[in-house]
Amino acid sequence: MTGPVVGVLALQGDVAEHLRAVAAAGGRGVAVRRPDELDAVDGLIIPGGESTTMWKLTVIFELLDPLRKRLGSGLPVFGSCAGMIMLADRLVDGASGQQTLGGIGISVRRNAFGRQVDSFESDIPLRGVPGPDFRAVFIRAPWVEEAAAGVEVLGTEPRTGRIVAVRQGQALATAFHPELTPDRRIHRLFVDMVRERA
Repeated sequence: MTGPVVGVLALQGDVAEHLRAVAAAGGRGVAVRRPDELDAVDGLIIPGGESTTMWKLTVIFELLDPLRKRLGSGLPVFGSCAGMIMLADRLVDGASGQQTLGGIGISVRRNAFGRQVDSFESDIPLRGVPGPDFRAVFIRAPWVEEAAAGVEVLGTEPRTGRIVAVRQGQALATAFHPELTPDRRIHRLFVDMVRERA
């Protein structure tokens, strides 16, 4: 199998769904749970899940500093939902002591669209993603409260006008879960980012 090696942080969340999406988008998906596995990838996906649990697990698995180091060196990264929270430079309403990996100059509000029962789907026009609007699945989703200069806003949720997709350099993030749909355009965009960097 050819294609760049795309790791999926496999501590919690939608790991299997992202691995399938990476394969469909032309990459080689591998689960990442340890620093040596992180060292072997060309790009990394941080999946949806629960951001405080994910942060605590990165500490337990001794991945927090290695992740920050690799992201700081330019490793392409894509975060969906909780992954967006993990990539934010600032949290508006973080849990006590909650840390992020950083990497995107955004302020994010967790669970901004409501609780699990408030989950919904919405058609999102996405800059840089050819084709029709993306049918996005929002589950306890965050939104971007503020984006710094240098952050490209790729999409806003039409009903609320809130920022839900961003890119800054080698980092891409969505508030929604593209891995839960059959539409692989966002994963193809990311695999292309990884391929160009590799």
